[in-house]
Amino acid sequence: MATVIRFKLNERILGIEAVDGNRMAVSIPAGAMVEAMSGTSEPGQTVDVLWGQRKLEIFACDLKMRGTEIIGSQR
Repeated sequence: MATVIRFKLNERILGIEAVDGNRMAVSIPAGAMVEAMSGTSEPGQTVDVLWGQRKLEIFACDLKMRGTEIIGSQR
């Protein structure tokens, strides 16, 4: 079972979504809740997140700097 950690965004973050084989930039607004599904904390690496029903990739450093982990949110 994968570890899922929830974050509340303090600032807008740019994500990438794959739609019909094309990659599109998506702006995730401040205040949004996302669930980090996988990834790394290495600089320049990405994390897969769920935002509602959308699966996006965002930079791990963006999530770390612009989001707040919701304590007790792992499932």
